[in-house]
Amino acid sequence: QVQLVESGGGLVQAGESLRLSCAASGSIISVSTMSWYRQVPGKQRELVAGISGGGSTNYVDSVKGRFTISRDNAKNTVYLQMNSLKPEDTAVYYCNSLITTWGGRRTYWGQGTQVTVSS
Repeated sequence: QVQLVESGGGLVQAGESLRLSCAASGSIISVSTMSWYRQVPGKQRELVAGISGGGSTNYVDSVKGRFTISRDNAKNTVYLQMNSLKPEDTAVYYCNSLITTWGGRRTYWGQGTQVTVSS
């Protein structure tokens, strides 16, 4: 069984920073793409940033220049450094990873962590 455990969310003021972490654990053979999504009530879940196994990254336009995604392959962990936070960044942030186990390859989701940015 595979688990993704997120941490690092919280309440901050506009302009401040947060760092989210997501660690994958279990019977893992390999971890491919790791991503962060976010969702606000009443809206679809949105891809915020992704990083491939080789380190290539992509970002939604609204966070470019403010957020940085990175990973530690030895720890099967992905990070999201969020700087210059804005109230519109308020959402539940979810970690997503494409993971191979002896049972095959599939996508796993974390439980979500709340990020609230006050103005």
